[in-house]
Formats: sequence, C-alpha cells, structure tokens
Amino acid sequence: MATDPKKYSLNHTMLRVKDPQRSSKASPVSPPPLLMSDTLPVKYYELLGMKQINKIENPDAKFDLYFLAYDTLKSLSSGQHWTARQGVLELTHNYGTEKDDNFKIANGNSEPGKGFGHICISVDAIQAACQRIEDAGYKFQKKLTDGRMRHIAFALDPDGYWVEIIAFNPVDKTEDVKETDPGTYKFNHSMIRVKDHEKSLNFYQDIMGMSLVRTSENASNGFNLYFLAYPGDEALSKESANGVNPTAEREGLLELTWNYGTEKDADFKYHNGNDEPQGFGHICIAVDDLDGACKRFEDKGVNWKKKLTDGRMKNIAFVLDPDGYWIEVIQNEKMKRTSNW
Repeated sequence: MATDPKKYSLNHTMLRVKDPQRSSKASPVSPPPLLMSDTLPVKYYELLGMKQINKIENPDAKFDLYFLAYDTLKSLSSGQHWTARQGVLELTHNYGTEKDDNFKIANGNSEPGKGFGHICISVDAIQAACQRIEDAGYKFQKKLTDGRMRHIAFALDPDGYWVEIIAFNPVDKTEDVKETDPGTYKFNHSMIRVKDHEKSLNFYQDIMGMSLVRTSENASNGFNLYFLAYPGDEALSKESANGVNPTAEREGLLELTWNYGTEKDADFKYHNGNDEPQGFGHICIAVDDLDGACKRFEDKGVNWKKKLTDGRMKNIAFVLDPDGYWIEVIQNEKMKRTSNW
C-alpha cells in the first residue's frame, strides 16, 4: 500500500446547485443557441467552455452529480478519465430543491455561510471573454472596470457563486482583441478562507502533500493569498516579468485566503459549506493508491469526516482540514483500476 503524494492531484471542486435546468439558462437573456448544446445540463459552464465529462445518478439517495471540465484538444487533460484530471467541477443537485421557493444556495461570501470564496478560470483575452459572458445575459459581482484591480473580474453563475476571471496572456496586449477561444480556457483554482494560515499551510503541505507555488501579500488591505498545487514547482513562486500571474496557465490549484487577525479570535470560525446554509461541498484529491493514502493520513493523525470503511461507499473517504472543510479522497483510476465510476 505504498503511496507517493507527488502523484496526487487536486481533481475537483464540488458546488451544490438548486436547479440544474435553471443553472442552464441565463437571465434575462439566453445565450446564443450556437454556443449551447441542449444535451448538457449546466449551460452556464458550457458557455465558459466546459463540457460534461461524466454524470452519476443516485435516484435512491435522491441526488445527481454532474462533472464538467475543459476537454478540447487544447486542454491540459483532454480525453482523460475524470479521476485522472485536474480542474474538474462537480455540480451536485439534490432532488426537490428546484421546487422549494425558500431554498437558496449559500455562495460563501456573505453571512451566514462565509468561508468558500470562488472558483477561477483563466482565459486568453480577458476583455473579450468578459464581454462574451455579459452579452449572454449573465451578471457580474465585479467587472473589469470596477475598482482599482483592472486585471480581474468576478462573474456570477445562476446560483450566485463567484467565478473569478483572470488572464494567462498579458492584458495590455489583448485590449483590442475582440475574439476569445473558450477551448483554451483553464479551471485555474478554487479559493477558501482560512482562520490560521500557519496551521492551514502546514496541513496542506505536510499532510496533504501539496507545495506552495505562489504567495501574494497584501499588507495594506490586511490579507494574504497562498496558492498550492500538485506537483509543486517552486520556480512559479515569483511574479512573472510580463505582469501575468505566473500560475495562470495551470489547473488544479488551491488558493487559501488569510485575513489578518482571525487566528487571534478564539470564537472566529468559517463556514464549511455543508452545515446550513449549504453551498460549497468539498475539494477532492485523486491519489495513486487509495488504501495507502488513507493509511498515510491515518498515521499523520488527520480528523476524518468519513473513513473508507464507513458507510456503504467504500471507494471514497473524507478528511477534515483545520477549518472543517471537507476533502474528498478518491482513487486515480488511470493509476490503479478500482471502481466502475
């Protein structure tokens, strides 16, 4: 049961959606028909260039899982089994929520329920990409022209989740570019807020085996950002000379946001997304040997939400991070065939 953390990957991020059909429509203007396929359940993310690569139906438990990723010839993991990828988005629909007028997803950015922040995609031409989203009728939390930071935007999906838009090409070289190619986009990272950066960095590096690839300190605004990934590349810790985020062309990164002083407040706590009100569910790592990885985690004294031996599903486990966020652990089926997902 040998396991090597260098072979792990940040496979997916799970978000609950109220209604997969509503999540497939923009309001008030529908996206142009040529951009959409009626066969895919979540057309908003298809507009962002993603494709459905798997669907797992669980009628007995009354929920369905939709897995979306970038899957063109220009994508980083085109054609791979969904467990062998980075940059996968899992959307969970619990039957009946679409009929409940009082049900509302917690997007993680307001109380109650503050914790998870956003997912992020990187694009070729950010002005053209944002214009394409706006032309399709979707709203923004922050447009490129809002505030001082003119190199990032935050679009809103139909459930109110924030989707950060960043560029992997120099922004000033694409200002006059009118076309954008969603086939080149990447699911760059997912952001969660952490109470104590030292505890969280130690957990994700020592226990989960990730490497810190970039740090962004914002002392004037009282927060720092830490980007971790599998496998680590310490050369990416420095800012790019051309002004582009040096990790923007990657997938499968985790961003930890630490607001100064939260670690000193004994009563301070972030919401894990799984208590009420619900929204974000978990991040997921795919490992080379599921039994070996779980044995390694057990030896390091992790807190478990679910061990492999718990419940009926013996092919997944859930570890709790220092803030109580859930981390699903699954087998990379390309490395070792264990499940008929």
